Amino acid sequence: MGVLSDRDIVDEVKIEPFEKGVHRPGKISYGVSSYGYDVRVGREFKIFTNVHNVVVDPKNFSASSFVDHVGDECIIPPNSFALAETMEYFEIPRDVLAICVGKSTYARCGIIVNVTPLEPEWRGRVTLEISNTTPLPAKIYSNEGIAQLIFLRGESVCEVSYADKRGKYQDQRGITLPKVVAASS
Repeated sequence: MGVLSDRDIVDEVKIEPFEKGVHRPGKISYGVSSYGYDVRVGREFKIFTNVHNVVVDPKNFSASSFVDHVGDECIIPPNSFALAETMEYFEIPRDVLAICVGKSTYARCGIIVNVTPLEPEWRGRVTLEISNTTPLPAKIYSNEGIAQLIFLRGESVCEVSYADKRGKYQDQRGITLPKVVAASS
């Protein structure tokens, strides 16, 4: 696998809206980087709550596990978690895999961003998993950088893409909760 440069990203990966990597004083950076793209977090968040005392079960997930929040900032409670969505929409080429890593500005504050890889031919807005690992409330800023996608090109085109598999998170818009497809009989 090889890493895509900023020129390759511009030419091959569909990103809307697309932002160049320019200096933005007072903002957490976003846009094109050397070998990736720094994504922005949107204004909608789902913050974990224990108000309803539900069990977190990926096979039977309850939306009552979250409290919805919309705003320019989001406070994640201590040792808690939130879901959000990127402002950007992506279309990943068939010979490319994207890996998401958190930005150091947040990581140095104990805020961890986790996203599973964006597989070849995946399309949509990325649902972000944001963990506050600290014993203090943590602030997230909407419309600013939150994580970086690193794009890797395969030595050959994959045999089966995410689109070919009809992946369950294909074309997602809005914060997408976990889902497990029922077994067919």
